[in-house]
Amino acid sequence: MINWSWLLKQAIHHRPRLIAANFIALIATLISVPIPLLMPLMVDEILLDKPAGGIIFLNHFLPESLHQPTAYILLVLLFVVLMRIGSQALNILQSRQFTLVAKDITYHMRQHLIDKLGRISMRQYEERGSGGITSHLITDVETIDKFVGDTLSRFLIGFLTVIGTAAILLWLNWQLGLFILLVNPIVVYASKLMGNRVKTLKKKENHAFERFQQRLVETLDGIYQLRAANRERDFLDQLKSNANDIRHDADKYAWQSEAAGRISFLLFLVGFELFRAMAMIMVLFTDLSVGQMFAVFGYLWFMLGPVQELLGIQFAWYSASAAMQRLNGLIAIEEEVRPVQKVDPFTDDHHLDIEVNNIHFAYDEDKEVLRGMSLTIPSGKRVALVGSSGGGKSTLIQLLLGIYQKNAGDILVNGYPIEDVSYEALRNKMAVVLQHPVLFNDTMRHNLTLGGDYSDEQLWQALEIAQMADVTQRLTEGLDTEIGRQGIKLSGGQRQRLAIARMVLTNPEFVILDEATSALDTATEAALHTALNQFLANRTTLIVAHRLSAVKQADVIYVLEDGQVSQSGTHYELVNKEGLYQTLYGSVQSDENQNDAVAQVPVARVNLK
Repeated sequence: MINWSWLLKQAIHHRPRLIAANFIALIATLISVPIPLLMPLMVDEILLDKPAGGIIFLNHFLPESLHQPTAYILLVLLFVVLMRIGSQALNILQSRQFTLVAKDITYHMRQHLIDKLGRISMRQYEERGSGGITSHLITDVETIDKFVGDTLSRFLIGFLTVIGTAAILLWLNWQLGLFILLVNPIVVYASKLMGNRVKTLKKKENHAFERFQQRLVETLDGIYQLRAANRERDFLDQLKSNANDIRHDADKYAWQSEAAGRISFLLFLVGFELFRAMAMIMVLFTDLSVGQMFAVFGYLWFMLGPVQELLGIQFAWYSASAAMQRLNGLIAIEEEVRPVQKVDPFTDDHHLDIEVNNIHFAYDEDKEVLRGMSLTIPSGKRVALVGSSGGGKSTLIQLLLGIYQKNAGDILVNGYPIEDVSYEALRNKMAVVLQHPVLFNDTMRHNLTLGGDYSDEQLWQALEIAQMADVTQRLTEGLDTEIGRQGIKLSGGQRQRLAIARMVLTNPEFVILDEATSALDTATEAALHTALNQFLANRTTLIVAHRLSAVKQADVIYVLEDGQVSQSGTHYELVNKEGLYQTLYGSVQSDENQNDAVAQVPVARVNLK
């Protein structure tokens, strides 16, 4: 979990830099704290003509001919300007050290969270959506980054400045020093009480922002279909409503946190006015000089900035704490089951085969999707899964990939339980081509290789098999052509062929084709199947399709009904047997025969002529 203890451990790795930052802050404070003391003390020694140690000190820097009030004032002004420049330069350097530490900590924090993203179960992604998850890696991490890099650096300077100022006030007049030291804790305590109210408002604002970002991502992902269905305005109105929720919650947090900060500062100002009145009274009744009184006033104003920053830090702390809670909510999300590999069943002389025995699975408690399903995917053979929607075809693929975990039954890979083989080891041997493949807003080359190292010859060979080479050659920049978000510059069939080329490039032992050619025209699909037949020879292949042209090529066809296997066999066996397969494809077969007969008629007429 990411908490203050975790942050402290991360900070310890930067001990030298933090020590240097603290030392720089100390030097900057030692330079800046005496500044308000210089000019006011000149009131007593120069304007009121009461020479003391200050004049003696200044005489060391001036020739005897310039031992006069104007020269003294200008010299002190020069000292003050140089001290302020030096102090600010050191403050910038100190802030730089904290910024470097903060950026490194937040980098490791994002690394930690990104690693978590790779382990989150698909169930959680489907329930939460990507928008809500991405907000954690952006807004929440930035909140912590700002607190560590900006707030803490100002806290150190502010704290040291207040301590240094209090020490000088005690030196000037211990009664006044004690008074200001007693007022500050009261102000801090009062602001803490108000801060407890503000932190809950910040949490509401963050939740509103998360809902807005989730809805925004979903709307933009589906903007094409929403516009086609003329529902774009309705969804944009919902976005406006979510944006209004952000406005409402952010407004409450903004003005109430601002009010709490100003009320806290008002308490400090009231104490300041009391303190100033006491200082003037003490000039009347004690030996406190006018110059010392001006010095006291100068230090009070000098403390205003640091005290205000210290009061504001608690609100930043509440925001950072709320961000940590949200990040820990992400870290606590259910993870994908990743069993450790115990056996390696993959050998050169044994192709991959899979056996499914009495599998049961349900997405929730309402309905079981797979109800005792059993089937075999023999090594080097092509197996097709057919059936009505909801029969369990896609669910079985998700179980093979380890996206979901079966409730009961066994899945054997080359005779070993899939858990002992491990899902990651199995995925290394397989490739999946989906009906709607994921494509990135990048070049053809990147979408083919996904960052892998392949030669151009290998890329063109894969494109040739996928019947995509001629399309790529016609693109303006060939393999280096940008294809747009989700491959928008390509047609649906071209996207599917690009995904098939990507599969060919990985040279898998086990291929899953899930409606992989549904968007292709008949001629292109026929040419693709011809090319794929040679590539898929001796590779274990699982085909999920509704098109007869894809199903007919399978060595074994399983018909799935209500989560079970109702029929199995070849196309010609099943099409002549009563059942769901004949219902689905029997009429298609008849239509094909009729079309073939009709197609021959005009040819005969032409020959007669």
